[in-house]
Parts: sequence; structure tokens; C-alpha cells
Amino acid sequence: MNCSSENTLLEKSEQEAPVCVGSVENIKKEKRITAVVSGREVVIFYHEDKFYALDMRCYHAGGPLHRGDIEEIDGRACIVCPWHKYKITLAEGEGLYQSVNPSVPTDKPKWCSKGLKQRTHTVTVANGDVYVTLSDTSTSMDSDIYALGSSKKTTDKK
Repeated sequence: MNCSSENTLLEKSEQEAPVCVGSVENIKKEKRITAVVSGREVVIFYHEDKFYALDMRCYHAGGPLHRGDIEEIDGRACIVCPWHKYKITLAEGEGLYQSVNPSVPTDKPKWCSKGLKQRTHTVTVANGDVYVTLSDTSTSMDSDIYALGSSKKTTDKK
């Protein structure tokens, strides 16, 4: 990582403060990286000249989004979860699915929205470094349970 010593650009609470996650050069080369930002696991993608940041674990069952493929769906860049093939837009965190009308068998499947499911975060670039600012968590989203680690089970053997 090539971040400057000033990890926060402004005096803000820990959650609102931008956190340096790496250099522009490195993330462009790698295409995706993972980072922990204020205790939250996130994945940062570089796709078609844009940076995106999302919670690292899929909202559906905690799948590792950093291992998924990026596909264009209906003109939007989406990450495909490697576990169950759930499709999530990189820009908004919207879950997508294909729908058909069973009463019209010749209908072509249409892409539909499940709504916002995956929390996205703000990415900024300054002085050759990439910063992630966590989004407002005052309202819950489906991916929160996996990003916060509350779904991780531990086994204590005594």
C-alpha cells in the first residue's frame, strides 16, 4: 500500500472518515482488492475506468464477492457471487434476477430488481491513493449481517 501518513482527510467520526485502501496504480493493476475499513470487510473493484466499493460478503449467504466474475447485465456492471450466482450491481448494490411470464412461454426473460441489497461505499481518489468512506449505516441492509461478522459462528471447545 502506498498511502500517505494522513489516512483521514477531514476530522470526522471513524465511520465517516475516508480510509486509504491502496494506491491507484496497484488497484488498477490488481482490478480488485479487499480491505477492512473501520472494522467492516469491503471489496474495491476497478472496472471500466471506475472504482467501486461494496461489502465483501454477498447479502444472500455471505459468499466471497472478491472471487466473483464481473458481467454486464442490462448495460450495468454487476458482480456475480461465486456461491449461488446472485447478481449485484457494482454502482448501487441492487440485486437483479431474470423473470419470465409463465403464461407467455415465448416471452424473453427480463431483468428485474430485488431492490438495494448490498451496501456500497464511497470511493475517492486523492494524490494517487484510493480512499473508501463507509456509507450511512443508520438504516440496515441485507449485507450488513455478513459485513459486521455477526453471522460468523465460533466453536469453543473446553
